[in-house]
Amino acid sequence: MIVTEIVPSQIVPFPADDSRRNDGSEIVFNGRVRSTEQGEPILALEYEHYEGMAETELNRLAEKTVSKFSIHDLFCRHRVGQIGVGEISLHVVIWSKHRKEGLDAMTWFIAELKKHIPIWKWALLTSGERVPSECVHSEH
Repeated sequence: MIVTEIVPSQIVPFPADDSRRNDGSEIVFNGRVRSTEQGEPILALEYEHYEGMAETELNRLAEKTVSKFSIHDLFCRHRVGQIGVGEISLHVVIWSKHRKEGLDAMTWFIAELKKHIPIWKWALLTSGERVPSECVHSEH
């Protein structure tokens, strides 16, 4: 099963599922807003998206991830709008038989999401300035 959502309000995490008998791994990722962006203190991040296209492409990426890796299900919620420091901006759950394929799928899915899904983020600096936010860390 695949569930992908882009939501404008606080993310409610998907519940753990104790009924799964064939999945030995349930990997949960919560991406949170840090208090700094490129060394500058921030008040929040603001996420914008290409409405309609972002939802379609996120679902397509989830489908590709499930077929590429030996995983059973992938649930993803991505928040848009202004998100305060410490709050969740991305919540992903992947179920798989073993942890390795789940961890590999999670790493790949998030990297591809950041590269290809039409969602953009801006840092709201404490000075009041709004600047583009970019991922500058290594993927590995």
